Amino acid sequence: MKTGNRLIRDHWKVQYKNPGYPHVQQGWILPPDRMREYDPFILMADDWFKRGTFSDHPHRGFQTITYVVDGRLEHTDNQGGHSVLHAGDVQYMNAGSGARHAEEAVDEDVIHTLQLWLNLPKSLKQTKSSYQNVLLEEAPWVELKGGSLRVYSGSAEGVTGPMNSLVPINMFELYLRAGERYSLELPANHNGHVYMLQGEMTFGGEGAVTLRKTEVGLLSYDGGADDGAVNTLEITAAQERSRVLIYTGKPIGEPIVARGPFVMNTEEEIVEAFEDFRAGRFGGRV
Repeated sequence: MKTGNRLIRDHWKVQYKNPGYPHVQQGWILPPDRMREYDPFILMADDWFKRGTFSDHPHRGFQTITYVVDGRLEHTDNQGGHSVLHAGDVQYMNAGSGARHAEEAVDEDVIHTLQLWLNLPKSLKQTKSSYQNVLLEEAPWVELKGGSLRVYSGSAEGVTGPMNSLVPINMFELYLRAGERYSLELPANHNGHVYMLQGEMTFGGEGAVTLRKTEVGLLSYDGGADDGAVNTLEITAAQERSRVLIYTGKPIGEPIVARGPFVMNTEEEIVEAFEDFRAGRFGGRV
């Protein structure tokens, strides 16, 4: 059942800062101080960094989805996991009850990544931590009349992405040639956002909003719609080839407290997470 068209309900251009070597540049795609607007998402960061920026560190209570824009990302964790990801690859991590890992540039690379934090409902915050790499060639690629759509997670155009998120989400990468148009069906009750990687696109019908590279748009949604209901996001590329990432997920609707690397439901649970980490209950160093 279709329930109408999506609109951009808010939008902005990402502002960048230079934290200092080895963290070369950082910007908030989804600033954490507005996290209640993004539910089930928490924040999204755009980072350029060299080795030594994100060495051994812990997490609890949420998931991360890391998209490699450029460079080589080396992942290691204290469960013995190790991998190197390249441009277009994605890593999904469920921190669950406690993860300890490192995300580093390889050798002298300056790596560019986009990392999205995805909340977990209270019932899943104590699950076992896990990791999944979704390589570029493993994500289905659908040829469209005016471009193409890559499906990392969720379903579109009759294909399903390989990401096994505990909280199901859609993650799509859409390419359109200059002047081309595409209508993307989305679950009506999913909150979501778009982030421009290249070019210029217009989103929505009446009252459409145009976004350019490094601009983000929050999507309208119908929180009361049935799970089977869908609506449509109309997307048109300007007079240049354009590319956008699209993320959607069903809001969890629970209290959220985020402090540093931990995201829980109460302040008491945050205190417990820090105590557990200091006591070594997250396991040994990476």
